[in-house]
Amino acid sequence: MGTLLEKILPEQVNNEFRGYKFSAYSFLAVTIIFAARSLIHIFSPDGGAESIATIDLSVEGANTIIGIFAQWGLSQMLMAVFFLVVYFRYKSLIPLMYIFIIIENAARIGVGLFKPIETVGTAPGGIGSLILVPIAVILLIFSILEPRGS
Repeated sequence: MGTLLEKILPEQVNNEFRGYKFSAYSFLAVTIIFAARSLIHIFSPDGGAESIATIDLSVEGANTIIGIFAQWGLSQMLMAVFFLVVYFRYKSLIPLMYIFIIIENAARIGVGLFKPIETVGTAPGGIGSLILVPIAVILLIFSILEPRGS
């Protein structure tokens, strides 16, 4: 059973996941999406800045914007690799990883409010964070709860 803190920060880190299985599978799905997103930022000619985020790159410094998106993609890839390690080797840390997902995406929403980026259309990343935060909260809860009879 254990306390809430022990479920988030287990004393023994192992590959035993006690929550609802769908929350672990959902964590893997989110991780794959994060990895794909990062590869787009790294390898797309515009880093996804214009083609996805609808940022006008016909401005001075466009190469800098593209470079920043590619570097951001590298950070996202490192996080995705870390998440894959957790999923395949240290599943007991999945609740903690959901907390990281919630914090990162909520912080991105907050930073976006204080430092908005001018776009031509609606950037899917901004909408994605608005959707992901409540979903991740729900998945966090189900990753902490233990199914009956387990």
